[in-house]
Amino acid sequence: MGSLWLKIKVWTKVVVFAFVTLYLLTFIFRNSDNPAKFWFWFWKPDLETSILYLVLFSFLAGVLLTLLVRTTWTTVRQIREVRQRARTEKLEREVADMKSKAAMLQTRPAAGAAASAPPDERPPTV
Repeated sequence: MGSLWLKIKVWTKVVVFAFVTLYLLTFIFRNSDNPAKFWFWFWKPDLETSILYLVLFSFLAGVLLTLLVRTTWTTVRQIREVRQRARTEKLEREVADMKSKAAMLQTRPAAGAAASAPPDERPPTV
């Protein structure tokens, strides 16, 4: 029974691939000679080319723009991470410095220890 589903899956892929290939060939054949006028910039005459070239260059421009935007977002995210990491490291260094300075300080005796003086200095009790 598993072999039947495998055959169905393979033949479905073959049929879809054949359909897409046939569509692409038809698209290329039908649009290779059709002229297209498109506006590109102010004060420039409309450019005239075939629809096939127009579609191809539009697709390539979209891919290029997508890669550029993705690269920009990745760079911005990496810059934010580097700043956050630097800020965290600076705070960790400051805390370690404060701890080392606190350890070097001499501690004063506690309040209870100062109240109990040595026995010869105690006032006589009545």
